[in-house]
Amino acid sequence: MTAPNDQTPASIRLILVDDHQLVRDGLRARLSDVPEISIVGEAGNAQDALVLAAQLCPDLMLIDVRLPDISGIELTAKLVDLVPNTRIMILSMYDNREYVLSALRAGACGYVLKDAPSGEIISAIKSVASGGNYFSSAVATAIANIGDTSTLLTDREREVLIHLAQGEVNKSTAKKLGVSVRTIEAHRLNLRRKLNIDSAAGLTKYALEQGWITITETGEGRP
Repeated sequence: MTAPNDQTPASIRLILVDDHQLVRDGLRARLSDVPEISIVGEAGNAQDALVLAAQLCPDLMLIDVRLPDISGIELTAKLVDLVPNTRIMILSMYDNREYVLSALRAGACGYVLKDAPSGEIISAIKSVASGGNYFSSAVATAIANIGDTSTLLTDREREVLIHLAQGEVNKSTAKKLGVSVRTIEAHRLNLRRKLNIDSAAGLTKYALEQGWITITETGEGRP
């Protein structure tokens, strides 16, 4: 685990997570000439990645699917709660549909294949770090025809959505779930990106359509 402290300030502070030193060396070489990107830390396993993330709160983490302790997808789910404002992108050699969907459900905002050209990886990093989503063309078909967007939500996102749909504000939702208001705000932003819903009324309508709440729970129709 490394956490360089002498990096030149950059707009995108990045942590690399891959158990192969050779892969990390290659990524560092690819990204070293990009002035907008600064690699502030590296980890070879999930435990070290969690420690670094808590210490550095990076803008983005680039994570391999396969790690020696837990999977990159499981790590992503942990990071979403630990550092909710850090964006996660999976870098993998696998274009399996289940891997892609599982990564999305865990909270990843991008999925790029390791054999992608350097230019595509750099574009993906910039896109995800700026608040967008990015998927290699080879894996884009895995999410192109998803009919049920609820399958993309993490368990925590669904939980937050239900509370918000019931008319609760961020502060009370955070208190009930035992997390910070900042975490709820980050989950709310992810909900908006995944569902394309901006308003509380829209979240309520969506939750009703999914059968997650009833009209009575929203306060409508009460005497």
